Amino acid sequence: MSKQAESEALHLRARAFVAAFERDDEMPEAFDTLAKDIADFQARNITGYARLRAARKEDIPAVPTDAFKVTRVSVFAEAETPFVFRTSGTTVGARGSHWFRTCETYDLGAVAFGRDVLGVADRTEVLVVGPTPLEQPDSSLVHMIGTFVDTLATAATVEDTYFISDGVLDVVALDDRVARLLMSSAKNTIVLGTSLAFALLLEAFGEAKFRMPEGTRVMQTGGFKGRTLEFDAAKLRRDLARAFCIEESAIISEYGMTELSSQFWETSPNIYAEPPWARVVPVDPETLAPVKYGDVGVARIEDLLNVDSAVAIVTADRVRRVKEGFELLGREAGAPPRGCSIATEEMLGPS
Repeated sequence: MSKQAESEALHLRARAFVAAFERDDEMPEAFDTLAKDIADFQARNITGYARLRAARKEDIPAVPTDAFKVTRVSVFAEAETPFVFRTSGTTVGARGSHWFRTCETYDLGAVAFGRDVLGVADRTEVLVVGPTPLEQPDSSLVHMIGTFVDTLATAATVEDTYFISDGVLDVVALDDRVARLLMSSAKNTIVLGTSLAFALLLEAFGEAKFRMPEGTRVMQTGGFKGRTLEFDAAKLRRDLARAFCIEESAIISEYGMTELSSQFWETSPNIYAEPPWARVVPVDPETLAPVKYGDVGVARIEDLLNVDSAVAIVTADRVRRVKEGFELLGREAGAPPRGCSIATEEMLGPS
């Protein structure tokens, strides 16, 4: 079987998880079975991943997110991966890159889980406090939001959907769009945006308020680099609820990252749920071994939709397992966790 054919077969198996979720059926196979097959495929085709596997003596070692900044984590060559998402680079300086042969699997998973959590129908009113995918084509957040627009939104112009261009928020256009929605008695309305974009909106609003249509939901994603998650998330939620005249419970946070193909959604403040095709395991920052249930560790994330890059990654985000999913506690202070640094060196091999 060619590399392309093997990749496509694995993608189809991963998409079967998404399809089963949408039908509310049992998953088509065991999570670990597919994860192992994807890891085998990646080890055969990514030299650095094969090195990491041998060094750690694990079937599915996790690739540190910092590795995406210093080496190519991809089964396919650059010419075969037309889609690339890049990190902001504001934390360390270097930008990580995640290359995709296809975005179809990513898109199917994002819409299926996002639509379920947000509770929206296929045809809904969508307002985006952010730029279009054409303006920021290498942002995974912007791509995900654009996919929601393409899949869920009623027929509307770009001007009626996106309200930030060249970093400038068009408050007048947003106000006009909301007024028209109120006049039409629109029901299913969602507002999508990044935390930084919403901060820009709140600064422009001042003390002004927008009375949104009944049942409006707000999705916020992305944090503020270098600040604590707890403070920013709580304050942003309060301010957005006041500005949009909605309950705080109508504001839902999404947690994802450039190096993943799956996302996680908030079920209560700082508590996030996983889709059936991804899972989060807190691990010791030194050894990268799983910690006891209820203990805090850094997040090892296994993502079955990451077929052509890294089926497991490890981050500097601190998490703790709870009954409802996992609690997100902010980032490890200072340098990357020692275990992540060692794993990156193991991937790169002898200097």
